[in-house]
Amino acid sequence: MTSSSTPAHAHAGPPDTKLDRHVLIVAGVVVLGAIMSILDVTVVSVAQNTFQQEFGTDAAGAAWTMTGYTLALAAVIPLSSWAAARFGTKKVYLTSLVLFVLGSALCALAWNIGSLVAFRVIQGLGGGMLMPIGMMILTKAAGPERVGSVMAVLGIPMLLGPIGGPILGGLLIEKASWHWVFLINVPIGIVAIIYSWFALRDDEETTRPSFDIIGLLLLSPGLALFLYGISSSAEAGTFVSAKVLIPAIVGAVLIGTFIWHALRAKNPLLDLRLFRNRTLSIAVIAMTLFMIAFFGASLLYPQYFIGVRGETTLSAGLLLAPQGIGAMLTMPIAGKMTDKIGPGKFVLGGIILIFLGMGTFVFLGADTSYWLLCGALFVQGLGMGMTMMPIMSAALATLNNKQVPDGSTMMNVVQQTASSIGTAIIAVILASNLKSSPDAGLAIVSNTDPAKLGGMPVPASAFEHAAEAFGHTFVVAAILVAVTFIPALFLPRKKIASPLVEEDMDRAPIIMH
Repeated sequence: MTSSSTPAHAHAGPPDTKLDRHVLIVAGVVVLGAIMSILDVTVVSVAQNTFQQEFGTDAAGAAWTMTGYTLALAAVIPLSSWAAARFGTKKVYLTSLVLFVLGSALCALAWNIGSLVAFRVIQGLGGGMLMPIGMMILTKAAGPERVGSVMAVLGIPMLLGPIGGPILGGLLIEKASWHWVFLINVPIGIVAIIYSWFALRDDEETTRPSFDIIGLLLLSPGLALFLYGISSSAEAGTFVSAKVLIPAIVGAVLIGTFIWHALRAKNPLLDLRLFRNRTLSIAVIAMTLFMIAFFGASLLYPQYFIGVRGETTLSAGLLLAPQGIGAMLTMPIAGKMTDKIGPGKFVLGGIILIFLGMGTFVFLGADTSYWLLCGALFVQGLGMGMTMMPIMSAALATLNNKQVPDGSTMMNVVQQTASSIGTAIIAVILASNLKSSPDAGLAIVSNTDPAKLGGMPVPASAFEHAAEAFGHTFVVAAILVAVTFIPALFLPRKKIASPLVEEDMDRAPIIMH
């Protein structure tokens, strides 16, 4: 490139990676939205038994409060890039917040399980765009040279949500009522709406004249069907079931057709040609494998503490706190250093720490020391803080402002899909391992629903067999973490060069970093 088309900061020495006041204010807006949407998922999962009792439904009926929300997310996330270009990120973000808060208030007023599921869908339509639009706002505000630092800020609620959710959910249900699982979002959401109105800047005029209706009709239902099929495997206890395979295969075909369409369309719903960018492609592969392992394993920790050790939901959440503390210690450092030296070195070190921490759980027993397990969770948390957001930063740092909406949306599609796959894989394997031991299931039931046993004594060996089933499942999760090391080897181990300016990117090929 000639000097006339080179970004000004390329000649001005190393760019300042310190976050200024405006970026920190914007980060506060986005974190508020992220906290609500991420905590909501885990808090509602804690309330499943309560919903069954309050609304007189079974586990499958209550599960639709999770499934309906997830399907709404899947349907609306692909629209994020187009909506941001058409209406501007501020308007879309505010609309998403209003929908989420409205859905939350309506959920608290639900009179039966059907109305609750319907209102959860409204909540999901709002929540689906909060993360991708928030990532767009943050990335554009900070610029590519500071994307690692701002992603570290956004990563805090992403990593703490699965830990804080059970604690908050347990407190609200035990001390107040199930209504507050949803009502707590209302005051936070109102603050977020007012804060966003004043803090976010209006977007400059954007032009994207055509709307890819074919892409929407392929990707949104395809993603929703695929995730529905995959998530149904947990209830079915197997992947080899018509309820799992039919929607998953139909969804996969629709997604595959969308990919074929998007690579040929002039203005696709998502520009998949971004995958010509080598760093982006490697980061997406690494992120997919990491999310499958992370969300899959996240399912196991509270289930072990509650089902095998007999802890309450609140106690199980507190036992997971060391993982969050570890992540909070390393994430800000990893974010800043990623901006300066690239993500490769930190991610590799983080994966090793996660593997070591998770490896401890492979040898679980019915009375394994909590000091040992909490120490392992702390080590794992240190690794998580060094892994997830630097990988995401590696992808977004290579994109210019015009590419950020598509890149951010794709990363969120990957996160949603990978987390659902990880949860499904681990849930099916755990169910299989528990069934392989005739009395392991008795141990779980004795701690989660003792009334079903009718006073029948449970032998001590049952708890040991249940712990072994969890340990064998952690072997799979640890292997998935180890596999993430392969694409991570190819992540940049030096500062990622800034992308071309927008004018040059309209027709220029994407630079490989």
